[in-house]
Order: sequence, then structure tokens, then C-alpha cells
Amino acid sequence: MGDRILTQHPEKKKGVNIRRDKYEQVRDAIQASLREEGAQTFQALSEAVNQKLAGNFDGSIGWYFTTVKLDLEARGAIICERRSGQPQMIQLATNE
Repeated sequence: MGDRILTQHPEKKKGVNIRRDKYEQVRDAIQASLREEGAQTFQALSEAVNQKLAGNFDGSIGWYFTTVKLDLEARGAIICERRSGQPQMIQLATNE
């Protein structure tokens, strides 16, 4: 079954237990996209990750993207700025 990771949630909700290789694939795609393009909206980052992983990922890219994004936010690796009526903006934390 492989090594697994229990994800965290920024609102301290219960995380999910997913395969580490899938987590790392999605994490790497998120971080690479943010390094290449800078801060992005949730939608733009989701599309970028989907393009990076399409054809090379077994599972729902959208579900894994959201799960890993929340985990990275909870761990302080990314910053998600939420404003009422505005798209969520996501960027790498300065220590990344």
C-alpha cells in the first residue's frame, strides 16, 4: 500500500490519510507553479497543477490539489489570502 501521510487543515479540522507519493507529486506541482508564476488565484493554480499532472497521475487531481493545498497552508509552506468577494490568492511563504 505504500507510505502514507496524514494531512493537516488550516482550521484544525480532521486531515485525511493519503499516499505519500501522491502527496509529493501534487505538492511539487503546486510549489513549482508558484515558483514559476508567483502568486496565483485558486483557479489559476488548480489549472496549472492539472496541466503539470495530466496523464501522469492516477486519481482526482482536483481533490488531491485541494487536500494538499490545505495541508501546505496549515504547515505554513504557502499563504492563502481570502477576501470577501475576491478570488483566493495563493503564494509561497517567504521561507520556501
